[in-house]
Amino acid sequence: MHIAPVLVAFLFVEPDVAQLQAALSAHRTTVTAVAEHYMQRINSLDAHGPALHSIIQINPEAAALAARLDADPARTGILFGIPVVLKDNIETADRMLTTAGSLALADSRPRQDAFIVRRLRESGALILAKTNLSEWANFRSRRSSSGWSGRGGLTRNPYDPARNACGSSSGSAVAVAADLAVLAIGTETDGSIVCPASFSGLVGIKPTVGLVSRAGIIPISDQQDTAGPMARSVADAAALLTAIAGFDPDDPATAPLKSAPPPDYRQFLDAGALKGKRIGVLRQFAGFDDEVDVVFEQALAVLKAQGAIIVDPVPLPNADKLSDDEHLALLYEFKDGLNRNLAARLGNPPHSLAELIEWNTAHVAQEMPWFGQDILIAAQATGPLTDPAYIQARERARRRAGSEGIDAALAHDHLDALVGPTVGPAFVTDLIDGDHVVGGDITSPPAVAGYPHITVPMGLVHGLPVGLSFVGTAFSEPGLIGIAYSYEQASHARRAPPLPQR
Repeated sequence: MHIAPVLVAFLFVEPDVAQLQAALSAHRTTVTAVAEHYMQRINSLDAHGPALHSIIQINPEAAALAARLDADPARTGILFGIPVVLKDNIETADRMLTTAGSLALADSRPRQDAFIVRRLRESGALILAKTNLSEWANFRSRRSSSGWSGRGGLTRNPYDPARNACGSSSGSAVAVAADLAVLAIGTETDGSIVCPASFSGLVGIKPTVGLVSRAGIIPISDQQDTAGPMARSVADAAALLTAIAGFDPDDPATAPLKSAPPPDYRQFLDAGALKGKRIGVLRQFAGFDDEVDVVFEQALAVLKAQGAIIVDPVPLPNADKLSDDEHLALLYEFKDGLNRNLAARLGNPPHSLAELIEWNTAHVAQEMPWFGQDILIAAQATGPLTDPAYIQARERARRRAGSEGIDAALAHDHLDALVGPTVGPAFVTDLIDGDHVVGGDITSPPAVAGYPHITVPMGLVHGLPVGLSFVGTAFSEPGLIGIAYSYEQASHARRAPPLPQR
């Protein structure tokens, strides 16, 4: 297909959802041309060139799906024609594999699309590819390297390929930052959306647990897991969240949405949303890097200039009392959830966590060249979810993070949201000794509580992005999206990575 030069120029300037849909509506491009453009870009930048390795598999049906969308006379849907990539723990019943990055699952398949995949298809999105991730969503070893999987290798940071992409939604973040797709879905148990988004200069939304169905997503924890949007702007992230949020009878956590469906989050994109908002500064999560602190102070000045009332500092109780209980609870939940997920898959083993451990042991060279499976082994050693040790750990962690943590902090000073730096700049990848993240402690309280967390680009430190985090109580996404959008529109802090544009 011939593409006019003006179209090629348009497609190379990081189009957002609105721009791309306007071009499609005006017949300046087609979904087929868009798909071809992004597949060429994946080939030149991801597979070759800088070799970012963010894409684990291009959808073999992408061209056919694009043609089908072009032939659709209605051309409706909130994401009509928009290329979306999915983290490789999100199940699709098509010709793509769903492996959580593990070679062990290369010979088995899910029975059906995940609920959110069905929602994306209904929205008119083009499912372009699966993205690489930290294998098993970074729940295999305490010495793991974020962004590495046996199936996909190492995803590299688009701002400096020697540096890490964070995890576990590494490939989803890098693919959008490098403009290999317009939108991506990541998943988070604790930090796995917001840390990669911060490292790659993106907006990442970790929704309230229960806002987005987890049915059809390879699990770690039914208490903390959630899928969420990763995008280059708050507006694009809001559109994607609108498309995937909603009641699913197969996920009990979404039950409240049956009688109270989630809104269209695009209505909260108000540049004046910060005026009069009371924002509490989580100083305890700053101070880990002098230069990050400088950028953070600049961000606080922007918030204040936009009319926010800054309450500084605001202590977050119990934030240092979560890790042990959280980790113990996750071990139990991982075993229970993964056993159920693997047992339902079609094809060859493994069909249980025990069989997965055996498979890895038999394939050490391919699966464990850099780090082992100590977390898998520890999870296998746990008992059922009726074990009092598990019940007490989960209840204690949730209470300390939620009602006695975030909710207490918000109520004490009558706050609309909490703010802090998301994490430090990307570290140099070290496959031998594993990750050495600086900062990032802000991720655990909202993750353990199941509350929303949005990160937005805050600026650069030595050419590497750092993010600004907004945290609120359960189902406070409307307010957080407004706050994040208002900050984004005033700060213009995002800078594209230094990658070839043609």
